[in-house]
Amino acid sequence: MMASKIIDEDVKNIAAGIGTNAGKLSGKTLLITGGAGFLGNYFLLTIEFLNKNVLEKPCRAISADNFITGVSYRVKEGPNFKAIKHDVKEPLKVEEDIDYLIHLAGIASPRFYRKYKIETIDVGTLGTKNMLELAKEKNVKSMLFFSSSEVYGDPEPKFVPTPEGYNGNVSCIGPRSNYDESKRLGETFCRAYFEMHKVPVKMIRPFNIYGPGMRMDDYRVIPNFVAKIFNGEPIPVYGEGDNTRTFCYVSDAMTGFFKVLLADNLNGEPFNVGNEDNEISMENLAKVMAEIFDNKVQIEKTSGLNDAYTTGDPKRRCPELTKIRKLGYEPKVDLKTGIKRFIEWAIEEYKIKSPLVKSLRTT
Repeated sequence: MMASKIIDEDVKNIAAGIGTNAGKLSGKTLLITGGAGFLGNYFLLTIEFLNKNVLEKPCRAISADNFITGVSYRVKEGPNFKAIKHDVKEPLKVEEDIDYLIHLAGIASPRFYRKYKIETIDVGTLGTKNMLELAKEKNVKSMLFFSSSEVYGDPEPKFVPTPEGYNGNVSCIGPRSNYDESKRLGETFCRAYFEMHKVPVKMIRPFNIYGPGMRMDDYRVIPNFVAKIFNGEPIPVYGEGDNTRTFCYVSDAMTGFFKVLLADNLNGEPFNVGNEDNEISMENLAKVMAEIFDNKVQIEKTSGLNDAYTTGDPKRRCPELTKIRKLGYEPKVDLKTGIKRFIEWAIEEYKIKSPLVKSLRTT
């Protein structure tokens, strides 16, 4: 992967958002699963930036990834970064001490978790148990388990925005169930290991995080819209397009993740991370995307790639953020700005020459 000025700017903003808490990483070792994916690379790039610019002693990062959906690393191996090819459904042996553990591995796109149904369950359950065992063995200072806002299923209207205390409205045999239910059981494992073994684990429930580094072929909505536009195709809106989402730009989300990782005395608890502003329907999101391209693209209603995009698609998804705001979390990037940053990155990364590039509105 080539260097990216957009991602570099994001990483600087993330480091600034972490603030003085970054000092807790000085001289420590961090293990991350799924480090070759979208968010994993941001974690590793942030650690690399902190090592070069902030920390008195470098933080050593170790990443385990089996590359079922991960693409590649943006950080080169060296004294402070080691990559391991490993499937976390099998126990992971690590010789050195581990201070912080981030279990990020997972198959988050409906395109892929409907293709890899059993593997999705394995990483959310067996993989989570294996990482909790490793955290227990290494007596880590803090562990993050990346759950999902999908644990809430299709919330009842009175529970939108959705607080962490909402128990969820989830089908155990629906088209999203292999992903949803494996995340729910993963959280149950986390709570059990906290209560029985005092493992200092926190559960992250991300709400539609997006930004540079997302796979353009994974069919999550923002990269899917952009990929279709640059392929000269209409923006595809599935069904009636009236289901709503809120979107959180990656630099805001990453700041929240680090705040939870480095927080004290909040173990065994779930945390929503997202942006509750600008809840938007998929049809209106397509219109925003079209406006960014000066309305020179078409919008087309169509059927989804599979049933996870149609009958299984939750009607609304919006976080209640009171809990994480107590840690100083405050999302800053509005939706249109974030989408433009993603588009600018895609043009840079893939050297896109489409005539639509000239149609981009910069204001």
